Amino acid sequence: MDILSKIRSHQRTPSGSRDFKEATKRDALARLEVELERLASTLPEPRRAGVEKEFKGFKNLFSRFLAEQGPSVTWEKIQKLPEGAVIDYSTLSTPTTDNIHHMLDKLVVVKLNGGLGTSMGCKGPKSVIQVRNDLTFLDLTVQQIEHLNKTYKCNVPLVLMNSFNTDDDTQKVIRKYKGLKLDIHTFNQSCHPRINRESLLPVPKNGDVHNDIEAWYPPGHGDFYESFHNSGLLQKFIKEGRTYCFISNIDNLGATVDLNILSLLLNPEQKPSEFVMEVTDKTRADVKGGTLIQYEDKLRLLEIAQVPKEHIDDFKSVSQFKFFNTNNLWAKLDAIQRVVDQGSLNMEIIVNNKSLADGLNVIQLETAVGAAMKCFEGGIGVNVPRSRFLPVKKTSDLLLVMSNLYSLSHGSLVMSPQRMFPSTPLVKLGDNHFAKVKEFLNRFATIPDLIELDHLTVSGDVTFGRGVSLKGTVIIIANHGDRIDIPSGALLENKIVSGNLRILDH
Repeated sequence: MDILSKIRSHQRTPSGSRDFKEATKRDALARLEVELERLASTLPEPRRAGVEKEFKGFKNLFSRFLAEQGPSVTWEKIQKLPEGAVIDYSTLSTPTTDNIHHMLDKLVVVKLNGGLGTSMGCKGPKSVIQVRNDLTFLDLTVQQIEHLNKTYKCNVPLVLMNSFNTDDDTQKVIRKYKGLKLDIHTFNQSCHPRINRESLLPVPKNGDVHNDIEAWYPPGHGDFYESFHNSGLLQKFIKEGRTYCFISNIDNLGATVDLNILSLLLNPEQKPSEFVMEVTDKTRADVKGGTLIQYEDKLRLLEIAQVPKEHIDDFKSVSQFKFFNTNNLWAKLDAIQRVVDQGSLNMEIIVNNKSLADGLNVIQLETAVGAAMKCFEGGIGVNVPRSRFLPVKKTSDLLLVMSNLYSLSHGSLVMSPQRMFPSTPLVKLGDNHFAKVKEFLNRFATIPDLIELDHLTVSGDVTFGRGVSLKGTVIIIANHGDRIDIPSGALLENKIVSGNLRILDH
């Protein structure tokens, strides 16, 4: 039985075994501290101080992980969302043009840029995958902010939170934006050692990350607050008189600066909210997304990982939990400073189990940026239109954003007015043939017309010719060993295509 199982085995235990467990935990923490000191000592003096600061954060995370017993929420204590906890976006007022310039002077835009494109078969940061007209996520973000600065004659800075995985490549890319009207700042989130699941000791043998990159991990975007504070950027922006930051994932193409929400935050007539979470209506495709709950008289984020097994179906129910978190967040800068200085950030720990290339089972401890909501005062949700949530996690999302469903305007994707309803089609592409970007692109001579599509499922060895139109519900399934070529110019409306279809030129 590994230490983790011993620590986490049934909590109702006789006191003798409880003492044993406490001793095991104390021992695990003491051994970890010794190992972290040893790792720091392998580094040259100038780098050591920064690493020791990160290790302090890691130690805190680890001791909280050891202390956690059972699920972090008691299901019965979840309260109904109070009146006014979630504001409907349609009730927000639009600011007057003369006011916008002053409002934007109070804003900092933060993009979470720590992820790699590996799940889509790409090397390097996810943000440099081309999504539209040869433009990457980063290009589109830069265009949006530059357009904002030009239009309103202001200087909104763009801040990228990188990880040790993405920093070098990102620095190379941002050099090309030098001539633009835009200040770009970067900082790195922490770098934590992966932990051996059996011994609960750090995997790396040396403090030099690039020496054994697989032994380290970035601890989720919940690390934003402390790393932003440690970078000195938080204090710099507060000194400049900026009051809010807008945080979102770099791969969410719908997360543009919204002036109506900013106006709500800066409204002098109401008590300022320190934290705003944009939520949107849950559909059957979003059942795993985190949701907003009222708990112990505060609004907070509930993630599926925190839900007791017997309540998973309740959590996924669209009627019980109407909203899910888009991870577009607005936070007050001085409030971030306060919660970090006080040490009052206690976000739920997500335990991520992984296996390394050599078969070693490890755990990495992570936190989510939205989970900090309960640590701030006057948090609210804003129920935004679905158009503010356009993440590209898979090639099926890429198909939508590359298609004629959207047009591009100054780096922002705008849904085509020809689309009769604002919802996006549900697209499922088979993992074996479509999961990697390169392979996905090879299967489409041109991206099909999707304006009237409701649902598309493609499975097996399928290719699409030029100028194909898909409408209604289309299901294309090539049996194992068979191949289906959809000919150029084909129109498929409410069709199921299966078996083997090859059309050859002669």
